[in-house]
Amino acid sequence: MENAYSPPQEPLEILHDDHQILIVNKPSGLLSVPGKGDHLADCLLARVQAVFPQALLVHRLDRDTSGVMVFALTPHAQRHLGLQFEKRYIKKTYVARVWGQVIEKTGTIDLPLIVDWPNRPKQMVDHETGKAAITDWRVLRSDTHESRLRLMPKTGRSHQLRVHCLAIGHPILGDPFYATGAARDYPRLMLHSEVLQLKHPDGGAGMRFKAKAPF
Repeated sequence: MENAYSPPQEPLEILHDDHQILIVNKPSGLLSVPGKGDHLADCLLARVQAVFPQALLVHRLDRDTSGVMVFALTPHAQRHLGLQFEKRYIKKTYVARVWGQVIEKTGTIDLPLIVDWPNRPKQMVDHETGKAAITDWRVLRSDTHESRLRLMPKTGRSHQLRVHCLAIGHPILGDPFYATGAARDYPRLMLHSEVLQLKHPDGGAGMRFKAKAPF
């Protein structure tokens, strides 16, 4: 799959920038940070640093996930935002299209996750040694074939939303790792980071950034 890396070439979409932070809308198919090898060098961080050389990484989104990301523009902002992520002060809301009809209206998935070593980078549920992973969800729309969910992760484990949706029997459409058959046959992973809420590193004012899901 890595050999087929062909990231979108659309221009950088900047949602907000000031003296401390930069908010961008990451397209699906673009790595957040460089992978191993020159063929995986193109990434959002590199594109951001071409315009804002001082930009520093704070968090990541999976290559196939689109949506709101924050970068720090000073070491102070990087520390401040890093601490907010660590203490779970930052609130993230995702939109996903998933396979099948979700009958309940809301719920919480509380399933610990661990890397599936023979199949890296895949993750899996492991009640013995997995790390705590919690996702709140709400149905936005649902019919017999698919459902549209709002996902609110309380933790930030790798592939958390993808594995949690799979675990309740509703894999995210277009997921190259976890969806199978017709659920996989979509042009992209139908997962988008729609809202990011944080406290500004200079003064602590609450800020909310949104990029509407493109699907």
